[in-house]
Amino acid sequence: MPKLRVRVKTGYGELEVSGGSPEEVMEGLGWLTGDFVAAVQGKVAEVAAAEAEDILEGIVRVGRDGPTIVTREELSHYEAVGLIMYAMRNHEATGKMIRDRLASSGKKITVAARLHEMGRRGHVFQPEGKGSEYRLTMKGVRWVEEEVLPRLGRD
Repeated sequence: MPKLRVRVKTGYGELEVSGGSPEEVMEGLGWLTGDFVAAVQGKVAEVAAAEAEDILEGIVRVGRDGPTIVTREELSHYEAVGLIMYAMRNHEATGKMIRDRLASSGKKITVAARLHEMGRRGHVFQPEGKGSEYRLTMKGVRWVEEEVLPRLGRD
């Protein structure tokens, strides 16, 4: 009998459950509790944060209080917001968190307006049930990685 496979898409990738029968697949899906998925997401976020820290060296410093922009290069307001969000866990933060991190970087930016425009461009969205948090979309992550970072000397 062929194997049955079910793929569950998440914000960080796909989880796959397979089995030789519908019952085995359903049993496997039973393991995908909210706690399990949150734990997996937490581990993936730790790995992504470590990678982002290496990529952002000399551009953004990630300290105990969060990321701070350290590059002397001129940045647009959108690029500054994007870099801060890129350096945050799960690429998400509230407008207040972004404003505080930009202020600690010496940047005076009207964050709400920039987030609104970035949402219209498809670079950020507000996840359902997350209140006032914003998250970079995959398009936003690609924009930071393919346009912003290379311009700042990071490929």
